[in-house]
Amino acid sequence: MELSDATRNLAGILLITIVTIEFGGAFMLRVVQGKEPTTAIQKSFYRAGHAHAGVLVMLSLVILLYVDATDMADGPTWLARSGVPIAALLIPGGFFFSVLKRGAEKPNKLIWMIYSGGVFLALGVLATGIGLLTA
Repeated sequence: MELSDATRNLAGILLITIVTIEFGGAFMLRVVQGKEPTTAIQKSFYRAGHAHAGVLVMLSLVILLYVDATDMADGPTWLARSGVPIAALLIPGGFFFSVLKRGAEKPNKLIWMIYSGGVFLALGVLATGIGLLTA
């Protein structure tokens, strides 16, 4: 199967972002070893953010292959191709940025990013699934 230019470009970008997830893993090691001062909620949110980043980037790469196997119109194709990668930015970003302030005991207003990312995740996988079922 030949990849579309859009898929090839986005896949290249996504693969490069894995290096940033690796740096996040190094940070997480310092957190769990007690070398970074964090509150309980920060530790939990940082773990969740790191895990979601890795899983959603991998899911994004897989989804791209399926999107190229459909014959959807441009709008649904864009949503199918971009929904999960957008979620891969928003959900981990929400986990990290909502408790970034030193000593945070509860998430700030940036927690909206997690919910928004969930919407993009749902729309992206739904568009891809429907596109595959109707191809």
